[in-house]
Amino acid sequence: MRLTRLFIGLALILVSVWVIVGEQMGGASANAMVNARLTTLRAPLAGRITMPDLAFGATVREGEELASVVDFSVDRIRLDDLVLEWQHAQGERDRLIDVMTETRQMMESLSVRAARFERGKIRQVEVRLRHARARLAMLEERAATPSARLASLEPEILLDGMASRLRRDTAPVAAPAAPVPQTPVDLALAIELAREQVGVLEAAIASARDGVFLADGYNDSPYAGQRLYELQTRYDALEAEHRGQLRAVRDLAARVTQERLSVNRRAEAPLAANVSGQLWEVLAGDGEQVERGQDVLRLLDCDHVLVTASVSESVYNGLRQGDAAKFRMSGSGEVFDATVERLAGAGAATIYRNLAVAPGQKHLERYDVAVSVPGLARSEAGACPVGRTGRVFFEGRPLDRLRGLL
Repeated sequence: MRLTRLFIGLALILVSVWVIVGEQMGGASANAMVNARLTTLRAPLAGRITMPDLAFGATVREGEELASVVDFSVDRIRLDDLVLEWQHAQGERDRLIDVMTETRQMMESLSVRAARFERGKIRQVEVRLRHARARLAMLEERAATPSARLASLEPEILLDGMASRLRRDTAPVAAPAAPVPQTPVDLALAIELAREQVGVLEAAIASARDGVFLADGYNDSPYAGQRLYELQTRYDALEAEHRGQLRAVRDLAARVTQERLSVNRRAEAPLAANVSGQLWEVLAGDGEQVERGQDVLRLLDCDHVLVTASVSESVYNGLRQGDAAKFRMSGSGEVFDATVERLAGAGAATIYRNLAVAPGQKHLERYDVAVSVPGLARSEAGACPVGRTGRVFFEGRPLDRLRGLL
């Protein structure tokens, strides 16, 4: 019985020693800290900053406007020149419209005058044609009488006509005599002359109805018609010039819009959050004059948290990037799966320049390891538990199964 108790006690002592040694000798970090990257918002231009009252640690969303910078001395000379040129082009466009309107009114007035002249000329030719046809009908009616003759012709007229023809035939070639009007001497000649006059007038009235006036043997187009043609040619040229001016106005308007946008970008620029996280540091206050590229705000990137830890040299040399690990957060007992992401070694102070939590002196005396812990975003500690501490374990320990049950 005593021997049994001795063996049981010895076994309990051995198990206890194994647990204590296994817990202490397992690969683990001395300390660990939940960390995250910092991002800096810089002034895109020189000017005065406008910023609302922002509380440290305030939650910000990606794309949220946090401040703005206004430059009251931005160069607007180019914009003013383009606006002046655009206004001049608009004035020229309006002038062309006025000239086109006046020309169109003159064309309408001349068109009315030309139409009146055309109607009057046609009526005149119709009257002459009507009388010419009446004379022809009278002559043809007299010609139908067997004893019809031109009794009104005197013998002296016949003799004078014969003498005139004789003098014309015997005159020298170098000095031709003046032409003597051919006077009809019989009824047939009078009828032929009347028919010729009727034909000429019929052709004249047909041409007049087509807009060509040949009543007097030449194209006597009225002044109104000629002026109307000139104005029509000028109006066509004005229309082409007006279309070109409209294109110039549109092009200048587009250039003015682009330059105005450029001036607005140079005159005022917003500062928007480029990550979702927390406001970590304010480096410039409301109403302060800042230079281009000057740091204004620092934000904590809560979408990419990691855990930084320090380990001994023996543990460090046994680690490889991508190895599995466990992170246990202090105070809550939560254990999260982790993966080794970076092995920075001893004295890794420079890699913390863009991280929220800087390492202590004892941390830098050991070997730096960074692990990713995806489960932290869904933990009870919140979406951004930066600053929380714990320990990282890289090897299994005797009480891991018991911890899993708890």
